[in-house]
Amino acid sequence: MSRGPGLKAQGKFISLEGGEGAGKTTQIKMLADTLKAAGFDPVITREPGGAPGAEMIRSLLVEGDIDRWQPMTEALLHFAARLEHVRETIAPALEEGQWVVSDRFSDSTIAYQGYGHDLGQETMARLHELVLGGFQTDLTLILDIPVEAGLARAGKREAGKIEAGESAGEDRYERMDLDFHRRLRDGFLDIARRNSERCLIVDADQAPDQVHTLIREIVQNRFGVDLT
Repeated sequence: MSRGPGLKAQGKFISLEGGEGAGKTTQIKMLADTLKAAGFDPVITREPGGAPGAEMIRSLLVEGDIDRWQPMTEALLHFAARLEHVRETIAPALEEGQWVVSDRFSDSTIAYQGYGHDLGQETMARLHELVLGGFQTDLTLILDIPVEAGLARAGKREAGKIEAGESAGEDRYERMDLDFHRRLRDGFLDIARRNSERCLIVDADQAPDQVHTLIREIVQNRFGVDLT
């Protein structure tokens, strides 16, 4: 599943990462609108999920008791969903020359399971190689926000869903303890340091429009496209 020169020269693959409440959903919508206005037709997707089989696995991971899985079981479920996602959605779109913007990809598993659950980033990297080989994003944007601020945002979001009569059950990770979320943030920052050619940190502790401006400028500079 390697992204050789032919595939890589066509579509571009961008993921947005970050802890709970970092604002990924909002920023993905804004980036998608900007790309569409510039003449692109991006595929917007998410993890876990993004393909029929992967969506079935999603509910196992984001709902229920926080201790329903052993950490390694949880990691394997994420990679099982990711394999379906790549084969069914991401790779076909890239081969057609489309841009793909995903709400999370493999860096989230490294952060959540590798750092948050203490499985280690090396173990997660070996799993990635086993399942996906060299397949990776062209650009990963890590939305960084202090843990307490992010969890407060996430709590308000879930409360809003309840008030609107929507399902608010996808909060399994949000309910994990504060130490988990601190390890998670440290993990994302370490991932960015280790992969500086692919990952960039975006300060998400500011107004959405300001965050979007930073993201737009990064994408323009990285890929040489005009998004103004």
